[in-house]
Amino acid sequence: MPFIGRNIGSGDEGRFWGGVVRAVMRQPVVYLVTFGALLIALAIPTLGLNLGASGVSTLPNRLESKKGYEALNRDFPQASASPALIAVKGDVRSPQVRAAIARLRHELGTDPVFGRSDVRFSADGQLAAIGVEVGGDKTGPRALAAIRHLRSTLIPQTFRGTNAQAVVGGDTADNVDFIDAMNRWLPFVFVFVLGLSFVLLTIVFRSIVIAGTSIVLNLLSVGAAYGLVILVFRHGIGNGLFGFQRVSAIEAWVPLFLFSVLFGLSMDYQVFLLSRIKERYDATGSTTDAVTHTVGSTARLITGAALIIVAVFSGFARGDLVMFQQMGFGVAVALLIDATIIRSVLLPAAMKLLDGWNWYLPHWLQWLPRIEVEPHREEHVPLPTPGS
Repeated sequence: MPFIGRNIGSGDEGRFWGGVVRAVMRQPVVYLVTFGALLIALAIPTLGLNLGASGVSTLPNRLESKKGYEALNRDFPQASASPALIAVKGDVRSPQVRAAIARLRHELGTDPVFGRSDVRFSADGQLAAIGVEVGGDKTGPRALAAIRHLRSTLIPQTFRGTNAQAVVGGDTADNVDFIDAMNRWLPFVFVFVLGLSFVLLTIVFRSIVIAGTSIVLNLLSVGAAYGLVILVFRHGIGNGLFGFQRVSAIEAWVPLFLFSVLFGLSMDYQVFLLSRIKERYDATGSTTDAVTHTVGSTARLITGAALIIVAVFSGFARGDLVMFQQMGFGVAVALLIDATIIRSVLLPAAMKLLDGWNWYLPHWLQWLPRIEVEPHREEHVPLPTPGS
């Protein structure tokens, strides 16, 4: 292809990226501090991460389902198509349990979030089913808070002193459990993935410094992506420019999905780049030369691969559903950050400053196996042919 594709695959350094990496290698401290501080600042909003669920209230106004929801919420504010279902297990024929059920229904009737309720009893007298309407969007913050209050306060208070057990189900309760599960398990997933990645990178490159640097840089890109998603979708900064909706919470599955996809893709680019740097370093013995030549000659390929994925996920971001907007925008901006700032600025600056320490492996880890992606190839000498 003329202009943009003339030198692709030639192995030569790109003029633009070669100039960038040489500027970084001349003043590594300035670039590392400047761009590192920028990514940390973008990641700060992650501290206010609030997981939730997107319901019908976040749909575009032109959809009939959204119009129907608004009409229902306007004229029947305490009605809902997805009531909360309360199952009471125990001797529901006893006066104590019957009185507790009556108190619970009374408390629900005085709560503005809840609407009408009814109760039914099983034939054997061991189960009672209470259905109560939950006003508004069944996955909105108001409904989610009401179910949490029902579970944590109303039910324990009304059934205290009885032998009955009450559990809450329904669509809203299902979303509460899903959000709580994501909040509970997200840190464990982070620790497991980061720990396993550190071990594998240490084995492959025989360096705890390379492994640690790779994980820190990948976390910076993921954290910056989280922060930008929160700034755009929760705080509304620039959401009008992109045509996104402003919501009260980030979809519960989005952070885990973003972390999995982004960490996998960014680590893929990292291993590709570091393998080439290590190969060049083994041949020349110079970290500066290895980093400069590798970044200058491979940055176009990495950036091009990232732009393909950015184009794909930008299609999700242009959709109507806010959860896919969050997913597409998060992946797109993170890969742009990873393929430009991380790979072309922060990684070269960090490796320049660390220099010989990049390849440090403690003495007590020297027993680790040596893994080579491409085994050593012996030069092939052709056998003489008869008569030669």
